[in-house]
Amino acid sequence: MPSLPPAIAEIRLTVRAALADLPPGATVVVALSGGADSLALAAATAFEASKRGIPVTSVTVDHGLQLDSAEVAARAASIATGLGVEAVVVRVDVEGEGGPEAAAREARYRVLREVAAEIGASAVLLGHTLDDQAETVLLGLARGSGAASLQGMAPTREDDEGLRWLRPLLGVRRETTRAFCAASDLDPWGDPHNLDDRFARVRVRERVLPVLEAELGPGIAEALARTAEQLREDAEAFDEMIHETIEDIVEHAEAGISVSVAALAANPAALRNRIIRLVVDSEFGVSLTRTQTVEVARLVTEWTGQGPIDLPGCSAVRRGGQIVFTASGR
Repeated sequence: MPSLPPAIAEIRLTVRAALADLPPGATVVVALSGGADSLALAAATAFEASKRGIPVTSVTVDHGLQLDSAEVAARAASIATGLGVEAVVVRVDVEGEGGPEAAAREARYRVLREVAAEIGASAVLLGHTLDDQAETVLLGLARGSGAASLQGMAPTREDDEGLRWLRPLLGVRRETTRAFCAASDLDPWGDPHNLDDRFARVRVRERVLPVLEAELGPGIAEALARTAEQLREDAEAFDEMIHETIEDIVEHAEAGISVSVAALAANPAALRNRIIRLVVDSEFGVSLTRTQTVEVARLVTEWTGQGPIDLPGCSAVRRGGQIVFTASGR
């Protein structure tokens, strides 16, 4: 009996581990663009899920950004059907802030949530690889947005509706997904946007990472992925400390929320800043930049009578022994 090609064995193993954590009777959705990463994920999921009696539905989102997008989506769905997977294609209009890339991503995740809810899926599987993780970390580093961005993408998370988002391939190189497709006689689609250097991610992929590998030696992508993993572990520890702390120092105020100045001052800067960001995000759904966070923290550490600080969606002001956050317009 011939041995299984290494790429197929590696990807099936990672998918098997992801499916093992799902509850009995689970149904899963696989995001399928037709590219090598998502195609390898769909094929491995179809194989592993069938052994566990887990129904699989592939979802291909046609963003309509290219002339042949409908044909590409139909081809991906046809391949999925050939793998024994129920296939769904959804056409969306890409509109929104942040440019077409961000708008397409938002539309894609919205569709995945809607289909998962419609069929009662327990999890959505996404085909992001170790290379995607490395690119995400470098982009976060370039933005200077702190440890939150450098954590990259989580291998698993659960949203407010209890839906699990799984990335089984985060430890797998992109070249492995291509090898999987070649060994499986699957013909992946090559997205031309992946070669369009108008996009920062493409420039990181095609220019920055190759230069780093050439100048610093191999293993840069793996090192960046390890960094993201370590920072996520640190963040989880911080979050646990923050939630324990917040229960004692946060109070609801009229049209907002207040935090004890003395309690904030008693915490180290890293924890104090995280508390401020979490309070604002939880109450007003706003993510503060570092500059905005530091300005709020100065109400605690460098108080000289300065007035309210205008923030996105709210304002912060010191009143007596409290930092009071109030919704804008109140």
